[in-house]
Amino acid sequence: MYVCSCFGITEQQVREHADTGACTPRQLASACKAGTDCGGCVRRIQALLGRGACPRRELIDSGAPEPLGVEGDAVGPAALSEAA
Repeated sequence: MYVCSCFGITEQQVREHADTGACTPRQLASACKAGTDCGGCVRRIQALLGRGACPRRELIDSGAPEPLGVEGDAVGPAALSEAA
């Protein structure tokens, strides 16, 4: 099933990118542009990525410092900002 119809990105592609390290909608957008056009798919992408499935996210949540330059890259509309 398509998640991002603007760029033809499927749920399977989102999962594959997540398996290779895209833990946030912003990182996924950097990998395949999903969520960077109309932004209508960003909430679905957030739901697919989840919060506990990413080892780096678990480190960040535990208080470990985030590597520089990972989240600071601007990639598209404000709709890509992560939900708190």
